[in-house]
This record gives sequence, structure tokens and C-alpha cells, in this order.
Amino acid sequence: MQFTEAIRIIREFSSANLPLLQVQLVTGFNSLHLQTFLQANLQLRTSTKRATVMTNIYGDLTGSLKRIPTPLLDGCAIALEWPDLDPRLGFRRLGGWGPKELADVIRDVQTRLLEIEDSLTNLPANLPVVLSLPTLDLPPVFHTPAHQLSEAEVQLRQVVNELSFWASGRPNIKLVHPMGDPQHRFDFKGELIAGLPYTLLHADQLARSFAQLLLPSVPKKGLITDLDDTLWAGIAGEVGPSAVSWDLDNQTQLHGLYQQLLRALADQGILLAVASKNDPQIVAAVFQRPDIALPRDRIFPVEVHWGTKADSVTRILETWNLHADSVVFVDDSLSELAEVKAAHPDLDCIRFDGQDYEEVHRLLYRLRDLFAKSTMTEEDGLRRESLRSSAAFRQAEVSPRVSHESFLQSSEAKITFDFAAARNPRSLELVNKTNQFNLNGTRYGEVEWRDSFKSADSFAVNASYCDKYGPLGVVAVFAGQVRDEAVTVSTWVMSCRAFGRRIEYQCLKAILDRFSVPEIVFQFSPTPRNAYLQKFAESFLGEIPTGPFRISRALFLDQCPKLYHEVQLHHE
Repeated sequence: MQFTEAIRIIREFSSANLPLLQVQLVTGFNSLHLQTFLQANLQLRTSTKRATVMTNIYGDLTGSLKRIPTPLLDGCAIALEWPDLDPRLGFRRLGGWGPKELADVIRDVQTRLLEIEDSLTNLPANLPVVLSLPTLDLPPVFHTPAHQLSEAEVQLRQVVNELSFWASGRPNIKLVHPMGDPQHRFDFKGELIAGLPYTLLHADQLARSFAQLLLPSVPKKGLITDLDDTLWAGIAGEVGPSAVSWDLDNQTQLHGLYQQLLRALADQGILLAVASKNDPQIVAAVFQRPDIALPRDRIFPVEVHWGTKADSVTRILETWNLHADSVVFVDDSLSELAEVKAAHPDLDCIRFDGQDYEEVHRLLYRLRDLFAKSTMTEEDGLRRESLRSSAAFRQAEVSPRVSHESFLQSSEAKITFDFAAARNPRSLELVNKTNQFNLNGTRYGEVEWRDSFKSADSFAVNASYCDKYGPLGVVAVFAGQVRDEAVTVSTWVMSCRAFGRRIEYQCLKAILDRFSVPEIVFQFSPTPRNAYLQKFAESFLGEIPTGPFRISRALFLDQCPKLYHEVQLHHE
């Protein structure tokens, strides 16, 4: 981003009547350029808030860390550089670069890092913090030649690494990964004249990283892959299952690396499916090979036939119950990619070109980023198996030999309601990614979510589900406030994996039973995607609501179908 473009973005939103997104930027140097780029990059990532970036007193990083106005903030970005640890490790102070000074410098750096660690420890645990460790080179303070790593430099970097190791274990702190070419980060003239050490390029790159970590993108949920010349090299139907390859000996390691990455994604809970024009028996034979890096059991469903891939993708999306914008499709054929993109414009379609080594190298990193998550939850590992159980549930549900009522009665379903949901990271994740059963489409930042439960009358509950077909994990979250005559529900979402099991009715029953109120008020707003919730509301009200609505205890008891779940309650 150019500096003038950053200024333009900030000016466009300067008078917007939107809630504020307030971020504190803490540096020891003149942060003018970094502040501007950070505000612009934050603004590009949100259209519902007006980004503002506050800065600290120039030259006082550690003191500023102690004075952060935490109650006002949605996040904090800290750019740490060597002079912040000791002024003698910079160019604006003359303090000595000899061997005698170095021993003292190392001691001072250790002391300063402990102060920084203490300041970070004292920040609220619910304040998102992004920390950038020194990105600029050390000055020429060492007696060794530039191409030799000295003992003193190793010691300096070791104590900084100790801080990074500590910070990586803090749930509210994210560390910026070093980026860009080190040769284009430092502005020597800008540092000496104005205390601006970063080039504009580096300031923008660092600001973009800060913004991405403070306002992370919603990760993709599923990947659909082609097989021939994508998952493996060669056309299995032409050369045979034993002749397709993905290894160094055949110079097709690119495909093996792709398989390896997909397996890693599957193991972290990403859904994988296959859409291939192929012979099912030949494909099955390839997957039986012991050297394949992506086992068949990591993939569901598998669409292998001679029909169109666009139709295959449609069925896969229906099986997963996902919108196309949550899914990636990978194929080697530009025409197939174009056909699928035409049928599903929101799908992210990416080419795998097995002849272009650099392109595949970039693809591996791109896929990692598209599915990246800062933290892993227990439910991530359940996703694939819960999808299989959902498919088994639906297949049994439509069996002509069993009525729907008998099927629900025999499914051995169990629901656990946890009234300490605000502390469960899965709760916020589900709220921010659920669309079809979503009360109003409201998304929350981590601080905003936790702050909403500070008052004594607030509550948050999540629901976990399992039946004889397998566990689904946390499938529903609802939150709101308790009043004398009613409970107001401001947040209510349910995973599409849970549809058809009457879990939504148990959610309402849990609220009415827990709080003993005569009615529930729902802060409902229609969205383009929450049709499932609209139909649920219509089943009580006789019409689709256009705004907030109420369901009384009497109406619920009159309209609620029979529920067969075994219910357990976990209280705070």
C-alpha cells in the first residue's frame, strides 16, 4: 500500500458514524508512518467500525506499556526494536560500541526484557496483544566480521528468544512472524533525522501483519481437490494405479508435498473431499497403495464419476452444509476451474500446476494461510467424524422403514449445556462463523465478547451434542441478559451439523428451566443467510419476523415437539 493510499482510506472513514475500533500502538521510536499504515490496514479489514490508532510518548516504550488505557481498547500492537532494550543498540545515542560496553549492554537488555514481560503480564487477559520482536539489524557493535555470528550477538538474540517463548504461551498474545527482505526494512536517514527507522515498505508490511493478527480472517473450512495431475502426477486411467507418482525418484515430489499438506489440514479439522472425472475402481486402487501420503479415510465425500465437476462440488457443499465462500477448490485444469467458478462464484478456485515449481511452492503457503487458525480446539478434531456421523444420521433419517419420530427416539442423543461458555474459545468461534442458524449475524472481537458478560445479569451457554452415530462437539451457543420478567437473547447460533435433531427446542427449554421466566425476547434481525432460523421462528409465530420477537413459556410448551435427548447441565 502506498502512503497516499493509506491517507485516503483514513480520510474516507474519518467522519463515518460507526462504532470505534480502538487500538493502541506502542513503540520506542517515531511511529508516524507505522500508525498511518496500521490504521488504514485495520480499516480495510472492517466495514462496521471506524478504526483509530493511539500512540505513546516518543522514546518511552517500557513506560508506555505500563500506562496503556486498557478499558478503552480493542487491541494493542507493540513494535519492539533493539534500541528499546538498550539505546546503545541504536544510532541516535552515542554510548560506546566497544567490548567493555557489550557486557553491560547484555545485562541491561536482560533487565529491560524482564520489565517488558512484567508489563505484558499485567495487561488484562482478555486484551488482544500483538508483539513484534526486533525486525532491524543490530548496529556494528561486534568485533567479528559481518559474516560471522559473534558470541555476544548470540547472547542478545537468546534473551529475546526467551521473551518470545514466554509470549507464545500467553493466550492473548500473538507474535508477528518476521517478513520481507531485511535489506529493505531500515531507513538510516529517516532514523537519524526524524527517528523514523522503517522504510515505508516495511512500515506497511508490519502494519499489515498487525492488522491481520488483531482482526484475523475467518479461516476456510473445506477443500475439494482433483486427483489426476493434482493429488498425483499422471492419469490413473491411462497409466494404471501403480504408475501414477508423487515422489523424488519420478521428479513428482510436488504432488507428494501437496498430499502431505492436505493430510495435515485434515488432522487439524479441515474437511477434505474429492471431485474427479475418473473410474472409481482405479481411484480406489491408488488409495490402497501403502506409499500414499493422504489416506482415503481423511477424505469425505469422494465424488468420482464422469459427470461434471460443478455438479460434484454442488453435492459436496450440500453434504458439508457449507456455503461456497468457506471452501477452496484445487484442480490442474483451467477449464475445469472456470466451469466450477461459473457455477459457484463465491468458491475460491486455485490451479495446481505441477510443472511450475515456484507456483506450487507459493500454493502450499497460500493454502496454509487460507485455513490457518491461531488456536486449536477439541472440536476441530471432531469435524470430519462428526460430518460422517451427520451423513449417517441423514441416511438413517430418510429410511422408508423407520418414521422420523421413531428415528429420533432411537438415536440415543445426549446434550450437555455449559453455563460457563464465555470462557470457551469454541463459543466465540462458532458465533463468528455460523450463518444459517444465526439470530442476527452479529460478529464479536475477543474483547467485545468477554466484555459483554461483565454485568451480573448476563449469561452465555453452549450446547454439546452426541448420539449413537458419533459426537458433534459444541453445536450451539446462546447468550444474553436476565431480567425480572424475561430473558433477552442477543446471541443464538447453531451449527448446520446439528440441524434436524430438535436441539434448538432444547436450547429454549434450557433457558426457561434455568431462569424461570415467563418469556424469552429474541434480538432478531433477518440476514441473507439465516433462513433456517427464520423458519424456526415462523413455526411459533405463524409468520417470519422482521425484527425482535417474543416466545412465551406457554407458547413454547404448546408448540414444542416431543424431545428425546438426555440432558446434562454444567454450571459455572
